[in-house]
Amino acid sequence: MKRVVLLVLVAAAASLVLPAAAWAHAALLQTTPVASRIVNTPPKQVLLRYSEPVEPRFAIVSVTNAAGDKETTGAPSRSPANADTLVIPLKKLSEGWYLVYWRVISVDGHPVRGAFTFAVGPNAGPAPQFAIPSISETAATPRLVTLRWLAFLSLMAAIGLFVLRIVVARPAVARVPGTRLRSLTIAFGAASLVALLAIPVYVLLSTAVFALRSFWSFGALFPLVRVSAFGRSWLDLELVFALFAGAAAVAIWLDKPERRQRSVAAVIALGGAIGAAAACLLVPGLAGHAAQTSPRGLSLAFDWFHLVAGSLWVGGLIGLVVLAASLPAARRVAALVVCVPRFSNLAFVSVLVLIGAGTGSAVQHMPTLASFWQTSYGQALLVKIALLAAALLLASVNLLRTVPRFKASASGTHPELGAPAASLLRRLVAGESLLVAGAVLAAAVLSSLPPPSKALASVGGAKAHVGPGTVNKVVSENDYRLAIRVSPNRAAVPNSFQVAISRGGTPVRNADVTVDFAMLDMEMGQQAYHLSETAPGTYGHAAPALVMVGHWGLSFQIAPPGQKPFTVLLVDKANG
Repeated sequence: MKRVVLLVLVAAAASLVLPAAAWAHAALLQTTPVASRIVNTPPKQVLLRYSEPVEPRFAIVSVTNAAGDKETTGAPSRSPANADTLVIPLKKLSEGWYLVYWRVISVDGHPVRGAFTFAVGPNAGPAPQFAIPSISETAATPRLVTLRWLAFLSLMAAIGLFVLRIVVARPAVARVPGTRLRSLTIAFGAASLVALLAIPVYVLLSTAVFALRSFWSFGALFPLVRVSAFGRSWLDLELVFALFAGAAAVAIWLDKPERRQRSVAAVIALGGAIGAAAACLLVPGLAGHAAQTSPRGLSLAFDWFHLVAGSLWVGGLIGLVVLAASLPAARRVAALVVCVPRFSNLAFVSVLVLIGAGTGSAVQHMPTLASFWQTSYGQALLVKIALLAAALLLASVNLLRTVPRFKASASGTHPELGAPAASLLRRLVAGESLLVAGAVLAAAVLSSLPPPSKALASVGGAKAHVGPGTVNKVVSENDYRLAIRVSPNRAAVPNSFQVAISRGGTPVRNADVTVDFAMLDMEMGQQAYHLSETAPGTYGHAAPALVMVGHWGLSFQIAPPGQKPFTVLLVDKANG
């Protein structure tokens, strides 16, 4: 039995580190004028079509000429014909090249940036070297991560503390005369108050970061809070959690733990509070990554079960520490004898739920095992693994050592084991609580980072890893020799993509050649371009396909005339 328990705990450690959902970011799908092209008629506006609706009031789009002068006449607005398209009005443009720099906020609250160029002809001249602003940005800033962690930790702790107070620890009052649960009620109230304060502060700070404004510019920020889907979702979370806190307070007020049977009013209040807690833990999934992952229902279920089990665990641990510290020495062991076995049973069920939800998430979302150490997201997961492994080690000691001692003390066979078990419990649970809180912090970092792209699943078949800088790579596939060149291999500028194909020293003519571009550092929409034959056996195309700094999968799909098609994949690193 002990081995089974240990195996379950280890499996839970593995499952907990897996994300409850993977998410996509707003990807620029189409531009008007077409990126890197020359148009003979000066455009009156720039149109940017994204993979999802973006809020214009958080969008920053600049159009500048070679001298750095701005050419826009107004702020971005949403196209009345297409909610996914932003419209940027322009001045009357002269001949020459222009840089379009854009920054938008995805539905899940992650900023995405990019840039491209176009020219007004017919005599635009050569493309200049524009000074491109940074096209790399992250939502994982220390302030945002800290507030996100505090909001989720306090919310989960409040729900777990309520369950411990109203269900797990309740029988101790009737069985151990003089026992009171007032400390658990106070801890629940404190956690609820912290969550109710942390959530709006996090929303305001996030809005300030997204809008590039000061946190103290309340007059400008308040109108923007509910503009974005991200802001609305967090305010909805605040509202639902406030309803839960109120319902839970009523349930605690009506509960008379000295009575073994609850009154009808107390049962109804308890049901309402549990329902409000369940709804509260559903909101983050509906408002975040899980709701954007297909199949949506399955992703939401994984996310909800993850949060439910985690809340029962972290809140219960904190509650046991509070309870053990607040009880008088004369009643401490007797009360813990009642509470600890009941919480252990609840925690064990939570572990099983975490295993199921984590395993399902792993099958659905993680592209490769190597993603754990090849991406920033995976490296953060490894930190979480270490924290949870340590926490589960302490949990296994509690489950296998302290619980049997408490049961032996309660049965009267070994009453002397009660006090040492209580002392060991306090130390282990305090350490476990800190480790689980650290794991929640790691989860806050994870939710602020883009997860590995599903395209990483094909990276194992890559012929070569190239970049940064100009790419000149020769690879072989079957009997074919491919000389691949990417120049200058920089993000957000027009790049030339060229492949010379030969077989037995003879150029391969009239082949159908397409290159697909997949962002490997985050989930984005793929782009594909057809390469034209510019010389015997040489195919090329120029496009600003590398819209962001990072790692890209370049998949050359080649169909020689009358021969079997084949694909060659390169992993390319593009710098800004």
